Amino acid sequence: MSEPRPSDRHDASESDDTFAEIVDEATQRDPDLAVIEAGSRTLRTASGPVPGDEVPARPADPEVDKALRAVEQELAGRWGETKLEPSVARIAALMDVLGEPQRAYPSIHITGTNGKTSTARMIEALLGAFDLRTGRYTSPHVQSITERISLDGSPMDPERFIETYQDIKPYVEMVDAQQPYRLSFFEVLTGMAYAAFADAPVDVAVVEVGMGGSWDATNVIDASVAVVTPISLDHTDRLGTTPAEIAGEKAGVIKQDATVILAQQPVDAAQVMLKKAVEVDATVAREGMEFGIVSREIAVGGQLLTLRGLGGEYEGIFLPLYGAHQAHNAAVALSAVEAFFGIGAEQPGSLDHDTVRRAFASVRSPGRLEVVRSSPTVVLDAAHNPAGARATADGLSEAFGFSRLIGVVGASDDKDVRGLLEAFETIFAEVVITQNSTGRAMNADVLAAVAVEVFGGDRVQVEPRLDDALEAAITLAEEEDEYAGAGVLVTGSVITVGEARLLLGRH
Repeated sequence: MSEPRPSDRHDASESDDTFAEIVDEATQRDPDLAVIEAGSRTLRTASGPVPGDEVPARPADPEVDKALRAVEQELAGRWGETKLEPSVARIAALMDVLGEPQRAYPSIHITGTNGKTSTARMIEALLGAFDLRTGRYTSPHVQSITERISLDGSPMDPERFIETYQDIKPYVEMVDAQQPYRLSFFEVLTGMAYAAFADAPVDVAVVEVGMGGSWDATNVIDASVAVVTPISLDHTDRLGTTPAEIAGEKAGVIKQDATVILAQQPVDAAQVMLKKAVEVDATVAREGMEFGIVSREIAVGGQLLTLRGLGGEYEGIFLPLYGAHQAHNAAVALSAVEAFFGIGAEQPGSLDHDTVRRAFASVRSPGRLEVVRSSPTVVLDAAHNPAGARATADGLSEAFGFSRLIGVVGASDDKDVRGLLEAFETIFAEVVITQNSTGRAMNADVLAAVAVEVFGGDRVQVEPRLDDALEAAITLAEEEDEYAGAGVLVTGSVITVGEARLLLGRH
């Protein structure tokens, strides 16, 4: 993290007093506007996209596949993503011995609870459309570990992924020997991403946090643009039990003099973010104020948008993704890219509208309201917490006219499964409870017990094997007349969706 200039340093109590005065003044007018005027500065404006990302299959070459499996096995032997020791000491040590590769390029850092990966993909598409070479680091993956590190809009090819791992492995082992704990699975992958981006080299890195922000392994970058997607309750055992507490951790990605693109937030979470911006003299652009959605209508295969960015309005944007939440993600992504180019702060005008349209039209987000089969229609969505499930339910109801919807739900053991199921209760006629193949999966019988409380016993079926669950759900959907419009939604976990995608023949 860069050191603030002497003129940028503020006495903590003075900052607190200033922030409190602004909030108090705004509260006198309207309590819901208390956070709107609390930013240190407001971002005011003067008024060949990359191909869609596909999920890769296993390598066709048996030797390459064997080598990739060996790398996956070595990584799996480290701490998993759910076991954490909150610190950036290990990743910082790795960056040091690698020569600080994360400082070789500018970056856009994305935190929040839901929408991070889709937003990252949109940002990547926009930057690529303006002829910038991009690197994107997101998690978790849907099917292949190589999805996590993307170069020029496509997942890193297996050979390069293996080579990158082998290149940094000696340095990883060196750091392992010096630290109380070995580098984790996620920390090694983060090191690989930053090294690969420097080696490419990329013009800009688009980086999604793994969890939180302050102590997340990705937070060794000094991003000029920090993006905060909507914050809600998730990982409460590690991040906090209120939106404000969670925001406190996620605010760690906001660096000195950065620009913050702030999606719509709960008021208490927004207050925390804006207070952090005051402390580090960051510029804030808020959805609904400096940018947002002007209009949105359903279209065949997605939706048609008019977005207001930091440089004015952009009309006629076709986004081939479903749901209002994706339209909000698009507004955030557009403003983040404008901010990266200095529009709204350093220069007037806007991005080229035709290029923006082409970029958004190219966006794909596998496993996010993704249709993978017809007759009956099968949709996959990686919603894994209540807020994500509500957005999925709304998007599904809006975009699909299902007369009867069957749910297939397999969740992870550490999630608010009751809240997840309750979000789907009004749209599922019946639900098939299952589990994925990983150790993180919640036992199907345990999940089913909660489902019976939510749906009632006559609407719940249990099929522990995912392939059996898919077959049962499709059979239930087919019980109606062929033209009745029944469908299936597979949800509850990115892992469940990824495994279902493979079973349904998507590669």
